[in-house]
Amino acid sequence: MGKIRLRKDNYGYLFILPFFLIFLGLQIYPVIYTLYLSFQQYDGISRAEFIGWANYARLVKDPVFLKAIINTWRIWICNFIPQLIFGLGLAVILTQVRIKGRNFFRAVYYLPNLVTAASIGILFSALLGRQYGTINQILLKLGIIKEQIYFLGSPGWSSATVSTILWWMWFGHSMIIFMAGIRAIPDQLYEAARVDGAGGWQSFWKITLPLLRPIMIYVLITSLIGGMQNFDIPYVIGEGVTLGTGEPQKALLTMVMYMYNTAFRWSNRGYAAAIAYGLFFIIMVFSVLIFIFMQRRDAESRGIKR
Repeated sequence: MGKIRLRKDNYGYLFILPFFLIFLGLQIYPVIYTLYLSFQQYDGISRAEFIGWANYARLVKDPVFLKAIINTWRIWICNFIPQLIFGLGLAVILTQVRIKGRNFFRAVYYLPNLVTAASIGILFSALLGRQYGTINQILLKLGIIKEQIYFLGSPGWSSATVSTILWWMWFGHSMIIFMAGIRAIPDQLYEAARVDGAGGWQSFWKITLPLLRPIMIYVLITSLIGGMQNFDIPYVIGEGVTLGTGEPQKALLTMVMYMYNTAFRWSNRGYAAAIAYGLFFIIMVFSVLIFIFMQRRDAESRGIKR
């Protein structure tokens, strides 16, 4: 039998073949299978039954899913806006203002991003717990309060707590990305602005901010994708039987948490698959809209400059 010979020009395909095999097996196949499962009635044990669009018809009328959408957007918006402000502001300060030890501050701000979200959630849950929470115990020992405060018992406070944790974790990441974008802006532009009499604030609005628009699009879209998939921290914030349920009053129930509970607590894998594709549709639509809007604004601003 003749040997199969591979030209040297094609050796590269052998090196990338393992990646594509793993990608097809662990990424593409689950996506296709989830789509197939979304048209089934399946509890994970018995035989799947085809029910057509019934899961999607239920999804658009599901009040719990609607509440999960609202919760997810509220938690994301309340952490992204301060994340953007702090990340951008610190990036400007640490790149354009001479501060001693700025590399130390950059590392400290980025550090929370290196810790897993579940660990951070458990930490804050232990700090804010009602019965044995560290903050309650300290306040009781100091005589500041006479009985424990239920920090996580209010829907508003619990949602604000999750947003604050997410902001604290991710503003350092946004700061690093903005710093990279600012360093890529030519110094000649700022020098020309100073010659023309522009101050630091004018340079920021007229040079830094417009040239950072592509970076801001990236940060916004990636933050949107991550925010819509928020699961870890809302899931582990809570005490006792409320853990992982989205309580109080389902204020912490996100779309991914609802999908997870539907699949593994209530054993309705078909409906959970439909929730997954509903989430995918929401992320895709808003990502495209944000990208188009920002690109149009960028084109308009460049037209004005001309």
